[in-house]
Amino acid sequence: MAGLRVAGLRIVLARARVARLATADRRGRPHVVPICFAAVGRRLYTPIDEKPKRAAPLRLKRVRNIVANPHVALVVDAYREDWRRLWYVLVFGTARVLRPGAAGHAAALRALRLKYRQYRTMRLEERPVLAVTPVRVVTWPRTGRTRGR
Repeated sequence: MAGLRVAGLRIVLARARVARLATADRRGRPHVVPICFAAVGRRLYTPIDEKPKRAAPLRLKRVRNIVANPHVALVVDAYREDWRRLWYVLVFGTARVLRPGAAGHAAALRALRLKYRQYRTMRLEERPVLAVTPVRVVTWPRTGRTRGR
């Protein structure tokens, strides 16, 4: 992955509690939602969890968008009033929907449950997981804790 050294990037992603996932429909209309996520190997995973939703898991806008257009962006950032401490990691990649039982689904759930205790009581085995494969990673700033290329 470009940007941060791989070890530094893994630490930033492991510590981050929330990200924003941007998808677009086949016409290119954007849709952004906050997500919980975990990294396993070279992929990032986010579940379609049991928090209240307006639609069934496979009918959610983010899921329909990924099926129609797998190109996504994911942002992890930190805002501080001291702007010298601002940073972000922007991941461009492709996503796919992992249905229950699919390769990678169980490993994703193990990582998500390690990171978020709330998922330990949810029946995530019955729900899809979104898998993001990074293609390009951009970090800012390019100095300090989140050193760039």
